[in-house]
Amino acid sequence: MKILDLPAIEAGRLIPLLQELHGLHVAHHPARYPASPSDAELQHWLQDWLAQDSVTALIAESPQGALLGYVIFEVEHRPPLPVRFKETRVMVHHIIAAKAFRRMGVGLALLNAVKHQAKSQGINTIATTYAPFNTASAGLFQNLGLQPVITVAEWRA
Repeated sequence: MKILDLPAIEAGRLIPLLQELHGLHVAHHPARYPASPSDAELQHWLQDWLAQDSVTALIAESPQGALLGYVIFEVEHRPPLPVRFKETRVMVHHIIAAKAFRRMGVGLALLNAVKHQAKSQGINTIATTYAPFNTASAGLFQNLGLQPVITVAEWRA
């Protein structure tokens, strides 16, 4: 398995896995997430998002070139506030492994690559959010040493 940077122009490679990841969220929170965005909408959005200097997509690829999974993360520069210290952190926004390759270390390899990139930039904090129903993500992040520090709750009419 190789871990590679994915240029924004190749964002379309992520769409099948993104559709799967999004579908999981729609199934659990249909009032929060629009169902069935088109591949064209997703490609346009992903290309714009990944073109930002602070956003990076890494893919795990098989020796034959198959997409095994991806992670999208962003370097965030948070200014100091009277109630919070200044901080630069890596925020992991998306991570998914293809169904056929789950529980084989793909997600952990991707997150270890994120951690390596963070350390190489002198960044000592990695953060993420995940939904309570996504126990696979929770377990993966906990295996890397990420622990919950806040809880966000919502009410929707």
